[in-house]
Amino acid sequence: MAAGAGRRFGMPKALVEYRGTLLVDRAAQVLAAGGCAPIVVVVGAAADKVRERAELAGATVVFNPDWATGMGSSLRTALDALAPTDADAALVLPVDMPGIGPEAVRRVAAHANPSALAAAAHDGVRSHPVLLGRDHWAGARAAATGDAGARGYLKGREVVLVACDDVSEGFDIDRPEDLGRANP
Repeated sequence: MAAGAGRRFGMPKALVEYRGTLLVDRAAQVLAAGGCAPIVVVVGAAADKVRERAELAGATVVFNPDWATGMGSSLRTALDALAPTDADAALVLPVDMPGIGPEAVRRVAAHANPSALAAAAHDGVRSHPVLLGRDHWAGARAAATGDAGARGYLKGREVVLVACDDVSEGFDIDRPEDLGRANP
């Protein structure tokens, strides 16, 4: 998901360059290297600039007209785009988590099936990527409001936590100074 304006960052995070690659391209590359297909990139703020500057090879780019309302609308947009596919599950990775790599994606995606709920765990705490089996899409979609995404839907449900501390870092980038936190 790459639709936000990045108000705290000072620009849309999708367009932030991190170690020579735009964050949006990096996220799409990590998902592809982790074995995900199809890859859906949700854009909103600065959508035209993202489409112009990003490579996003092999990804389907969809526009979230309600991007300003928060991450929930981006999750709804992504699930709507995946609905006509034969995907058993959706793996959600926000663009602002450059510490997540392909191995974390593979570990979480290994749990994919229509009834799955799984997420990476960092220091024992649920993090991203998050896996939503198709059976949960309607409920997650209905619960996705504001900046909560699937959080409200997942609360109180059994979510398989997949330890990823050895292969990824589960923090997000909120401000420019946060870019130095991620290891290569």
